[in-house]
Amino acid sequence: MLGPSALHAAEGQLMAGTSRIDITPENPPIPVHDPCFARSLVLEVGDQRVALIAVDLAVFTDENVVRLCKEKYDLDLVLISSSHNHSGPRAPEGTSFREFCEQRCVEVVGAALENMFPAKISAGFRTFPQLGFNRLIVRDDGHARESWFADDHYRRENPDRIPFGPVDPEVGVLRVDDMDGNAKVVVMNYAMHTDIMCFNYEITADFAGAAVSRVEDAFDGKVNCLFVNGAAGNVESLQISRRRTGPDDPIKGQYEVMDRVGDLLARETIALARSLKTTDDRTKMTQMTDAMRFTGRFNTNLEFDVHLATVLINDRIVLAACPGELFSSLQLNWKKEMRRAETEPFLFGYTWIGGKWPGYVPDIRSAALGGFGADQSGRMIEVGAGEAIMNRHLENFYRLNGLMRPAPHNP
Repeated sequence: MLGPSALHAAEGQLMAGTSRIDITPENPPIPVHDPCFARSLVLEVGDQRVALIAVDLAVFTDENVVRLCKEKYDLDLVLISSSHNHSGPRAPEGTSFREFCEQRCVEVVGAALENMFPAKISAGFRTFPQLGFNRLIVRDDGHARESWFADDHYRRENPDRIPFGPVDPEVGVLRVDDMDGNAKVVVMNYAMHTDIMCFNYEITADFAGAAVSRVEDAFDGKVNCLFVNGAAGNVESLQISRRRTGPDDPIKGQYEVMDRVGDLLARETIALARSLKTTDDRTKMTQMTDAMRFTGRFNTNLEFDVHLATVLINDRIVLAACPGELFSSLQLNWKKEMRRAETEPFLFGYTWIGGKWPGYVPDIRSAALGGFGADQSGRMIEVGAGEAIMNRHLENFYRLNGLMRPAPHNP
């Protein structure tokens, strides 16, 4: 069904649960440098129960996981968020590893529900020097090309580390505490491609995995940390490992680069998480889903049913779940609008609840400038879809907070 769902609201004691589970294949065709995980966070207020599953995979959309979690655990909303890890194991449909990932995702939600505790939640953002750059670089002809395309002006892969923009320089943190104020969960929200170790030919969770591990260590292993990407469709790390030509290339990947970027992100996350204070003993949670239909940009016979979820916590914390690879300007403009309403706005990119994965979703200007993910594929979503998606999130926020009247007003 297209269009917004009914609004679901509850208020009372927040209950939370969290868990993690290893999803690294047992006998992979390439070496394993570090494991990949699925992590879960379940939030429950009254009769409303929402689950977030964060996976160290490139893109993972799975109707079985959503259906089974809703059936087994009475969940109202299931968000599957991929870190967009380019060095994680692949889980194509019809494979045993896909089935394994499905089982693990259902298990990790069940494990979280077995350990629910009374909780409080807080949120905030921290600005710091950017780790990424806009990889669609405008060239001398006025059009953009991807950073791995060299010309007589710019070198391949931006070794000069020019901080092209726009990018979002903020990290966002959701912190979930027990009622004594002890941190139990940290959700780290940062927009950047997880591909520092791309073409590495070894399994790793990349910088996101490194950052998560450092955050958990900083809290003495008493916190479960979930990484959730943002609108990173055109954002690349300023530091990347050298690219290998194949699994037999004697030149190895530079894990020290991955670790360094992970450490830089973790330091900001830790400082922010430690500064957050939870004050509300009672929690209000309101959520709704939506579905929008688009055609293709170049092939109008294509159809994209894009499903969204908007969650509002304590009238201040906003979670906007979007599938696909949205471009950075869409996140920046949406956050600017949301802050006019004095909220803490989190864009959960690469996050699927159902429908069709839309692939790259550029803003209108980027679609005009062109480049990889902006105009090079015949299967691109229609121009303006990104703005329409984020405007719908904005509309739905105002529905959730009660300002958007459902009928004509007669004062």
